[in-house]
Amino acid sequence: MGNSALKRHFETAEKTGVLNLSKSKLSEFPKRLFTLSPVLRTLDLSDNSLPLLPPEIGSFSLLKSISCNNNKLTDLPVEIGQLVKLETLSLTGNKLISLPSSLSQLISLKFVYLSNNQLKDFPVLFCGLKHLEVLDVSNNLIESIPSEISSLRATELNLNQNRISFISNEISVCPRLKTLRLEENCLQIASIPSELLTNSKVSLLTLEGNLFEMKSFANLEGYDSYMERYTAVKKKMF
Repeated sequence: MGNSALKRHFETAEKTGVLNLSKSKLSEFPKRLFTLSPVLRTLDLSDNSLPLLPPEIGSFSLLKSISCNNNKLTDLPVEIGQLVKLETLSLTGNKLISLPSSLSQLISLKFVYLSNNQLKDFPVLFCGLKHLEVLDVSNNLIESIPSEISSLRATELNLNQNRISFISNEISVCPRLKTLRLEENCLQIASIPSELLTNSKVSLLTLEGNLFEMKSFANLEGYDSYMERYTAVKKKMF
C-alpha cells in the first residue's frame, strides 16, 4: 500500500475509529498508529509480516476489536491486557507458542480466535471471563484439557486438529458450553468422559478423525442423554 493510500486510511480512521491495514506489506508496527490511540475502536493488521506488537498497544484504550491474522507473531506484549474494552481478539495463522497471563484481564472479551498457531497448553487464562462466547484454538499442539476447564464460560470451544489425548471430567461442569469440537485429535474412545455426555450442557460434540470408530461412540454411557440434547436443539432450528 502506497504512502498516499495509507494517509487516506489514517485520515478516515481519525473520524470513524476504524482502521484496516490488512495486506499493506507491513513489516513493523506503523509509528503513526500511535496518534490514533485515543480514538481507535477497530484495528485490522491481518496478512502482513509483523513480527511483534509493541508494548504501546496497551494505550489503545477504546479498542473493541483487533485482528492480526496471518502475520509472524511469536508472542504478545504483557500490555495487551490493558485493553479492557476489547471484545474480539483474532490472531489466527501466527507462530504463537504461549500467551501472556495478562489476557485474563480482558474482561469484555467475547470472541477469541487463535487457530493455526503453536500453542502447546490449553489457554486456561481465558477461563472465568464472564462474557466469552467463542474460543477457537484449533490447529495447535494442545495435548490435554485440564481441570481448570470447569470455569470456562464460552458457549463454543473449537479444539479441532490438536493432539488431545486427555479430557478432564471437569469439562462437564462448564456452565454455558454447548458446542465442543474435537475432530482430528488423538482421543481413544475411553478418553471421552461419561460426565460430558450425561451431565453437561453440550448439545453438539464433533469427534470425527480420532483413534476410534465413530460407531463405538453410540455405545458410550450417557450417549442417549447427549442425543436428547442434540435432537432438542435441532428441532428448535427447524
